[in-house]
Amino acid sequence: MKQYETVIGLEVHLQLNTKTKIFCGCSTEFGKNPNSQTCPICLGLPGTLPVLNKKVLEYAMKIGLALNCEINSLVKFDRKNYYYPDLPKAYQISQYDFPIAHTGYLNVKTGNEIKKIGITRAHMEEDAGKLIHDPKIKSSLVDYNRTGTPLVEIVSEPDMRSAQEAYNYLTTLKLCLQYLDVSDCDMEKGSLRCDANVSIREKGQTELGTKTELKNLNSFKAVKSSLEFEVARQIKLVESGERIIQETRLWDEHKQITVSMRSKEEAHDYRYFPEPDLVPFMVEKEEVEKTKKNLPESPSKKQNRFIANYELSDYDANVLVQDKEIADFFEECTKKYNSPKKVCNWVTGALKQELNTRKIDLLKAKLSSDDLIALIDKVETGVLSNLAGKDVLKIKFDTGKTIDQIINDHGFAQVSDDETLEKVIKEVIDENPSIIEQIKSGKESAVGFLVGQSMKKTQGKANPKKIGEMIKRRILND
Repeated sequence: MKQYETVIGLEVHLQLNTKTKIFCGCSTEFGKNPNSQTCPICLGLPGTLPVLNKKVLEYAMKIGLALNCEINSLVKFDRKNYYYPDLPKAYQISQYDFPIAHTGYLNVKTGNEIKKIGITRAHMEEDAGKLIHDPKIKSSLVDYNRTGTPLVEIVSEPDMRSAQEAYNYLTTLKLCLQYLDVSDCDMEKGSLRCDANVSIREKGQTELGTKTELKNLNSFKAVKSSLEFEVARQIKLVESGERIIQETRLWDEHKQITVSMRSKEEAHDYRYFPEPDLVPFMVEKEEVEKTKKNLPESPSKKQNRFIANYELSDYDANVLVQDKEIADFFEECTKKYNSPKKVCNWVTGALKQELNTRKIDLLKAKLSSDDLIALIDKVETGVLSNLAGKDVLKIKFDTGKTIDQIINDHGFAQVSDDETLEKVIKEVIDENPSIIEQIKSGKESAVGFLVGQSMKKTQGKANPKKIGEMIKRRILND
């Protein structure tokens, strides 16, 4: 039986978070009324001249440098000619033979290894508009608000050998871009879109097979599922003696299959030629070096620093850096509370659980670093049990009240007085004679059960450490 190898390359379109479009001053704000953010330049009316947004160039260089690319000193734009109803000029201003960045790589974790995925190029271009197919009026409408929105297209080498590797590449790339703060990377808003080129070949063969392109994949799950289906489809075709056609295919989320869209264009089909309205210019080496010097800390460097500076495990540091806001919040807390491991446990545990349950990010949570430190301090000084501390955190998210207010309003303060605890212990001991016998016969671990029963009776307000010591003393001294 023949063994096949999968070959995958990805093209990621990233929408930059500039306030204005790439070649005009129109706003890029998302969700505004259709066609309310347009002008003669982004609509391509005759006689208008585009002017490059300097911020776009700066962001594109940051992306290229973060992906270990070489930066082209010559900045040149080209016209990519094709007609589509949402492209009013019938051409897209892009970069062809001189992309802003080329020949880089991204380190991606695959299993227990780090694999270097090649970056072919990253180039600047403008986005097209958006078609809205409305079945109620049996017509298609077009919104040009998105026309001229700045994009950077990041093209990888065909270095990925499975759908899982492609998934890992995308999640690593997204995290890297979020740390650069050049895009919100929100796939729901279309800020990050992905096309995948996939082919198969017999193992040991060096020549690439005929590829298909999977277009407009709008979630990481869709990328993985569509690639798995497409690889299986291509193998089935080859095994049955049929030919793979070079074409563009779409992912049908409902049916979980890929379907043919159109035959694939080659670059020459677009009749690229230099954009005559934008003069090519040179980027000084000093400007590139300055951008490189001011790059923010990458996720991998931050992870290594967390391990070295805060003595965290590789696992803890990795969980923290998966979200830049969370990582920054952790550092802010450690400046105020000198116990990084305890802070890490609360941030990666109860805090992340609340955020995930409520499906919100940290910026929308009613919690400051001072709040979390106050909560940790209450638990560590015995005012709150660990369990009650988590309940206080939930109410903090709901109400935004101070930690002290919540403790007072809900009576969360831990019960530590001997008289109250003795009464609870007596009840628990009287109700569990068999457990008492086990402890007396040497099975001290059974004390944990009695501590649990005591916590239940005090609604989590008892000091578990103290009550455990009192139970042992009471049973073993009787």
